[in-house]
Amino acid sequence: MEHLPAFHLHGDVVLILGTIGLGFWWLQVRMRPHLGSSLVASTRTQWTSFYAGLGLLWIVSSWPFHDLAETSLYWVHMVDHMVITLFAPPLMILGLNRQLADRLFGHPWVRPWLKRLAHPVTAFAIFNLGMVATHWPEAVALSLRNELAHFLIHAFLFGSAVLMWLPVVSPATVIPRIAPPMQLVYLFLNSILPTIPASFLTFSSVPIYPAYGDASLAFGLTAVADQTIAGLIMKIGGTVYFWILMAVIWFRWASEEKRWDQIEEELRTVP
Repeated sequence: MEHLPAFHLHGDVVLILGTIGLGFWWLQVRMRPHLGSSLVASTRTQWTSFYAGLGLLWIVSSWPFHDLAETSLYWVHMVDHMVITLFAPPLMILGLNRQLADRLFGHPWVRPWLKRLAHPVTAFAIFNLGMVATHWPEAVALSLRNELAHFLIHAFLFGSAVLMWLPVVSPATVIPRIAPPMQLVYLFLNSILPTIPASFLTFSSVPIYPAYGDASLAFGLTAVADQTIAGLIMKIGGTVYFWILMAVIWFRWASEEKRWDQIEEELRTVP
């Protein structure tokens, strides 16, 4: 505890994430009854999913996690980025029911550009090129010394992750999910490119991010050891996460195919 940064309330985090949390509640409780009786209320699971994602963002954006990530330990910084890109976005998207998602994503001001940006090829390129660019040493150094740049980089990571996840978890009919076989290919490809910067972090024998200096020594880690742990978290953690999701999609798809085969078989036997 003696090496933890002094407690600091991040007012911007409270304002932004608090507004998002209240906005979701307001849409569900206050606005939905006025948008038509046909609009279905979100389930408890959807509420839990949305606020779980928002809660994860709150944790990694607040003291002490955020302060350690930005001043002392790059491996904490890596966990921060993984939460922002891999865990929080799909949870928050899945927190939207189909009708609410159609209202939000199908808005005339939103749908034209979102449909183009959320196309699997476009979303893949934006997300993965952004991941490589934001882990470039100069980009990391800029985010550490400039608060506005730090906010914009994190906002970009979250926004590009939302685009990347929509083809897989979108509940909206206006931005539909791609077919399960394509989801498998898409997630597999997304699991490959991040291993490039992860490999540099894991196998480098010199510090790649001099902006952190020797801050990690206070926690018993050299700068090289710190970035090696970060690389392993990115490489192993990210890859395993994607492959678990691929396994879930595979088994669900196989189960659905089996069910349809049974239905077809039953229909053939009907006189």
